[in-house]
Amino acid sequence: MLDQTNAHRVNQIAHDSSVVPDQQVAETYLRYARMIADRGYVSAATGNMVIRQSHPRYPDGICYVKCQGVSLEEMTIKDLIITDVLHGLILYGDRGTTVGHQMNREILRLRPDVQSVIHLHHDETIAFFAAGYEELKITGLTFPYLMQSLPHYLPAHINVEDDVGPIKTFIADVNCFIMKRHGFTVLGRNVSECYHRVNVLTSEVKRNIITEQLAAARGTKPEYLSLDEMKHMFEHGDAVMYPTVNRNQ
Repeated sequence: MLDQTNAHRVNQIAHDSSVVPDQQVAETYLRYARMIADRGYVSAATGNMVIRQSHPRYPDGICYVKCQGVSLEEMTIKDLIITDVLHGLILYGDRGTTVGHQMNREILRLRPDVQSVIHLHHDETIAFFAAGYEELKITGLTFPYLMQSLPHYLPAHINVEDDVGPIKTFIADVNCFIMKRHGFTVLGRNVSECYHRVNVLTSEVKRNIITEQLAAARGTKPEYLSLDEMKHMFEHGDAVMYPTVNRNQ
């Protein structure tokens, strides 16, 4: 097996005629890239999004991802490339991936349930942890119901975009992780869920900032959800967020 900790930073083109962009997947990618940009989450060419698609020749699927050097807000369909999961081979397209695609691929390799990954250098998140806070406290019900796990926190000196080795130690039980002074990475069973989890995470960061400021101004103590309360919500998240429809009536 390949050494995942060293992750093949050299982009290798290995075009495969069986791999051609699915128009619907490509349009979905661009649509969500625009929505991420419209939310103000994009800083220069940093940050990325991956959508996995199944493929008969690649057991782990293939990755739709933007090439290096362009941002999610300025990209076009010509800036999409397709790689495999295990090796990062460029199966379609002629430009390289960002170094962070190593991280995306390792997440997809270890989490077959995950079909989309979004990584962003979000301003408020970086500022919150730069101010000395060690973790998010959860204010709203939407976060535990939708995220269905607590964030995992990595210290500032660990960069799993550059060295993916530590990912295997925590990724099994989390749907988002935060790299202090760097940004966050969110996982989803599809790109819609991944995008919604990004929004609820950024909202919770802003709520923490506002809650701490208002409580300090009033001389009160902030009220946050307890771990026991959140555990119940994690377990029932799908029933609340994605209720089934009874068609037998």
